[in-house]
Amino acid sequence: MTTFPRRLAAALAGATALGAVALSPAAAETVKLTILGVGDVYAFAGDGHRGGFARMNAVAKAEKAANPNTLYVFDGDMLSPSLLSGFDKGENTIDLTNLVPFDIAVPGNHEFDFGPENFLQKMGASKYPWAAINITNADGTAVKGLGGVMMKEMAGLKIALIPVAQDTTPEVSSPGDLKFLPTVKTAIAAARKARGDGADLVIGVVQTDMSNDRKLIASHAFDVIMSGDDHLYSTYYDGITAYVETSMDARFLSPVDLTVDISEKDGKRKVKWTPDFRFIDTATVAPDPESQKMVEGFKTKLDKSLNVEVGVTEVPLDSRRNVVRSEESAMGDLIADAMRAATGADIAITNGGGIRADRTYDAGTKLTRRDILTELPFGNVTVVTQLPGSQVLAALENGVSQVEKGAGRFPQVSGLTMVYDPTAPAGARVASVKIGDADLDPDKLYTVATNDYMLGGGDGYTALGGGKVLVNAGNGKLMANEVMDYIAKTGKVTTKVSGRIKKVGQ
Repeated sequence: MTTFPRRLAAALAGATALGAVALSPAAAETVKLTILGVGDVYAFAGDGHRGGFARMNAVAKAEKAANPNTLYVFDGDMLSPSLLSGFDKGENTIDLTNLVPFDIAVPGNHEFDFGPENFLQKMGASKYPWAAINITNADGTAVKGLGGVMMKEMAGLKIALIPVAQDTTPEVSSPGDLKFLPTVKTAIAAARKARGDGADLVIGVVQTDMSNDRKLIASHAFDVIMSGDDHLYSTYYDGITAYVETSMDARFLSPVDLTVDISEKDGKRKVKWTPDFRFIDTATVAPDPESQKMVEGFKTKLDKSLNVEVGVTEVPLDSRRNVVRSEESAMGDLIADAMRAATGADIAITNGGGIRADRTYDAGTKLTRRDILTELPFGNVTVVTQLPGSQVLAALENGVSQVEKGAGRFPQVSGLTMVYDPTAPAGARVASVKIGDADLDPDKLYTVATNDYMLGGGDGYTALGGGKVLVNAGNGKLMANEVMDYIAKTGKVTTKVSGRIKKVGQ
């Protein structure tokens, strides 16, 4: 998606919320509205250089102080995954955001990683409202405590906030029997209704991927969209809709200032606005003192048990998001090898989206418990099932079915090699699979080590179900512990990318 420079965005003609007419000086008013959106905030301290809740809270406080007409919105994902959330199920994120409450918060898919009951509990502990128009109970009734469209009066404007969650949440998280209506269709319908009900400005607060963002922008049903999920920073303006993809861990923030002209002529109210996108690199932001004090307390709790060395990597390791979700990675190989070694399974398959540190390690890096738990923060356990080769193939097809989207289902594997064609139709991309040195036999039974989330159908891995479960979640061990044990046995990591997953022609 094109990122427009701020100067260009400001120079473009203003979008009209309810049509544009010549201003009548006698009945005109100009106000400034600021919208600050954040999302995908996981690590309570950021990376130590930028991002994190203390810097995010500092920016929010500063924006509110500079302009009382500020909307502060959250577009999903903070309860999980993070190192600390593995212990407190996201309580730290609620404590920190309660210091500078949002005007509205939309639940992301990761809000349900610890189940719907945990989300409801954390929602109840929040000093701000959570809302999503497309989440209901299984019977279609409203979820207690979860709001819908929010109408706010601010600076003489009637503003509609349209909160929308990710409709793929049941595939990628654990929301129980909660029902998720289609993200795009539901959002556009609500935005148009709000406009018809007299909203001067319609603002989408959404957690969805960029392909859906494009559809929402193209609908021209929204004046402004604040979106999370992609972990990217981007701004865009087409003369009708202003858009911000709100980055990850509050590393880069973009408050949007709307200069809004309100006029009335012949008894008809008209609103015209122009956006100005500002860029804040939070590496330049001093942390909010109150928040930082809380952050330091969390650090102290973790440091004693986590700063324990488990081994040294003799090779470079890579867990960057774009790598583990699109190709074989040495970190993915290490994790899958540890799962297979711990269980004795024929093969191991784990989802790249479960590998979360988003970093590289140089050869010679000393790996600690903290490093491994940061890579695997969900608390998943290793399970073992017995499946025919046909189901193994179906699982691998699912794994590469959305590689072009950077989906978390991309497989990291051990004990097998595969070749696939990313240009072929989803479901028919895997060209060949070998288990060990032999071609995969569709009728042969194989033991498969995976994680409990995937065995339950997470990330679309329904093909892993239906087999004979040899080690269930109740008897499995934490993946992170098995990786630490695997490294500690020799005190070193020598795993290199070896061609386990290749594209046709490689």
